[in-house]
Amino acid sequence: MAKVCQITGVGVTVGHKIHRSGKAKKEGGIGKHITKRVKRKIHPNLRDKRIWVSELGKFVNVRLSARALKTLDKNGAFATLKEAGLI
Repeated sequence: MAKVCQITGVGVTVGHKIHRSGKAKKEGGIGKHITKRVKRKIHPNLRDKRIWVSELGKFVNVRLSARALKTLDKNGAFATLKEAGLI
């Protein structure tokens, strides 16, 4: 299964981690310097959930992010899942 939220559509993004070398000025050095940028992947906070939809009278299995879970609580399961096209 893809690492994508079924409600918000958020997926894996690519960023950089900065490598620094040297001794900090407050520790008596000449300061830290950037030596290279290393690629890294930033994964969304995904959860596989089984959500009860009372309007349908059944459970729906979805893979969603923690932010989408908050949206479900706020707007209701049926409205949110219908808007996303999952039911």
